[in-house]
Amino acid sequence: MLLSVVVPAHRVQGYLRAALESVTGQAPAGDGRAEPELIAVCTPDSPLELDVAREAAGRDPRVRVLVLDRPWDTGAARNAGAAAARGTYLLFLDGDDLLLPGAVAEISERLSDDRSEARPGEDRPDGRAPEDPPGARLPQDPPDVVRLGHDRVDWWGTVRPGDATLPAARNQLFRRAFWEAHGLRFTEGPYDDVVPVHRAALLASDAGTLAELDRICVRHRLRRTGTSAAPPGRTHFAVVHAYERLAAETGGDPRIRAARAAHLTAVLDDPARIAPGDRAAFFRAARLPGRYTAHLVRTVLRAGRARARAVARAGRKSLRARVLKVLYRADLLRPLDPRLAVYGAYWNRGVACNPAAVYAKARELVPHVRGVWVVSSRHRERMPPGVPYVIEGSRAYWRTMATATYLVNNSSFPGGFTKRPGQTYLQTHHGTPLKTMGLDQLPYPALTGGVSFERIVAHADQWDFSLSANPHSTEVWDRVYPSSYEQLPYGYPRNDVLCTAGPERAGKIRAELGVAPGSTVLLYAPTHRDYRRGFVPRLDLERLSRELGPGFTLLVRAHYFYGRPAGTAAGDRVIDVTAHPAVEDLFLAADGLITDYSSLMFDYACLDRPIIAYVPDWQAYRAARGTYIDLLSGRPGDTPGAVATTEDELVGVLRGGTWRSPEAEALRAAFRDRFCPYDDGRAAERVVRRIFPVGPG
Repeated sequence: MLLSVVVPAHRVQGYLRAALESVTGQAPAGDGRAEPELIAVCTPDSPLELDVAREAAGRDPRVRVLVLDRPWDTGAARNAGAAAARGTYLLFLDGDDLLLPGAVAEISERLSDDRSEARPGEDRPDGRAPEDPPGARLPQDPPDVVRLGHDRVDWWGTVRPGDATLPAARNQLFRRAFWEAHGLRFTEGPYDDVVPVHRAALLASDAGTLAELDRICVRHRLRRTGTSAAPPGRTHFAVVHAYERLAAETGGDPRIRAARAAHLTAVLDDPARIAPGDRAAFFRAARLPGRYTAHLVRTVLRAGRARARAVARAGRKSLRARVLKVLYRADLLRPLDPRLAVYGAYWNRGVACNPAAVYAKARELVPHVRGVWVVSSRHRERMPPGVPYVIEGSRAYWRTMATATYLVNNSSFPGGFTKRPGQTYLQTHHGTPLKTMGLDQLPYPALTGGVSFERIVAHADQWDFSLSANPHSTEVWDRVYPSSYEQLPYGYPRNDVLCTAGPERAGKIRAELGVAPGSTVLLYAPTHRDYRRGFVPRLDLERLSRELGPGFTLLVRAHYFYGRPAGTAAGDRVIDVTAHPAVEDLFLAADGLITDYSSLMFDYACLDRPIIAYVPDWQAYRAARGTYIDLLSGRPGDTPGAVATTEDELVGVLRGGTWRSPEAEALRAAFRDRFCPYDDGRAAERVVRRIFPVGPG
């Protein structure tokens, strides 16, 4: 086996899956010996990463999972992986790195002429055959260290070359016999790779066994919230101590001075590592050449130029908006009201979704906290009687946003409010992501005209908590909304009713909708298309109703983005329910769901009722928007049930009974296990007890 790839898996929940798949998805390179083994080192303290790693191991026998039985330390994890490795060469990737396509083939070709496995002295400590004179480098000697080409990509998708002056284990191959013979090990704490990487380079350089591969093999994904090993703060002063230890172990080898200066300067200049208030102290601790004042002047000049560009981009605001902003700034001086919470849903469309369920439970558990809703003037008629609300952009809105202690929304509050210290912001989201979200939409610019990704990130910076419906959502939110909020794996409060409602409620809803007694009810709820204006269902509803016969009733719900009814023909067997205020009621009324790419399928799965994926434009949708899940794959956990790609197929699925077959039921069970693990009817209670000051329950 040529290559062992060791991946520490801790605090990388949004990145790990892609990292592992970048290794296991490498195209075969020549003989089977080039197939890499992958060792994921995990800890019980990161259960999501452990689940992802075990899932990968279940799919691919080349993947092994090690679980540390000690407190997490990246260096210890790498050492454990190296000790378990069987490959000739070691590669240490982080959980947020990617092995680029074709990398293993390039590595194999580079090493094909002198693989260490062919050497008769491989088992000797010095890796030489008995006849080799000490110190002699023979033409067939394998390289002990191979430096790989590498680059880095930030959260905006901008790719830049890697810095060859900075040491990193991710862009080096180490011959395992060489690593073990010299007792190389990662140190504990941050910057664990400084000592072994530099020592390995010096030893290989002295022996003439240091090589390079001039091909980009590894991509490091920069994280806005800092590295997984060391978040922003004084923990990064550890890099200074790492170089002190390296100097001690190498006898102060002068060859490390330039690398030390470059590395420490890079850390100093990175605001994601060293805060402005700590830079002077870091500069002194690092004993960098030059004067800190000169460094500070350069930093200030860069910041000044950035501010000037920002001012030049700023537009003029209306007089009314400026007056309201002045008043708002005055309101920000008022004390926060610990008995005030403000709620919003679907960009100010009224009382709905997860915020509505949290609002109702908060009224029960913390009745002393008054809840106020933000609603647009266009949707004020949707407000239920007796529910307090303010109109977005009004004087009352700005005062409420300035003084409320609790903020709950499934989208965003309007107008660019200032999040105050002491305010608690819960982002509930409003669906499990099937299509790409947040920064993952960057590769699809045609669909994001007018979208400010900078504002998306700034909005995430306001959150204190991000609600997660399932582990898949946790992975995605962590990556696409990069900030320092806390994830709450509690499930969706809006789905509590799906777990607790009895059949009498479903019967009542059916009667209110005008459904004939004994009818089989199918809810057709397609999502919107970014590339199409208006609700244009790719389904002849009248024909479908006619084909199914009088025993079926179709409920049709257009996506709220379209802002108008579905426009179906009148009739007692095709009912337009677009205006119904609660989709959860429609779920309870329906015996089955027909949808395409709507996140409603993940919520409906709570009921364990049939789901039909009707996806006539699957390829176009994936190409235009991108998806995380392959509905057509037929894999358990991906496909929710029966699938149809044409109208005739859909008719056949329904008339032939495939939608309720044992095969569809098995797919639905796996889908439900994956996406509904937290749904037990108590999500709202968990949220309220975590966010609000509730006594023990």
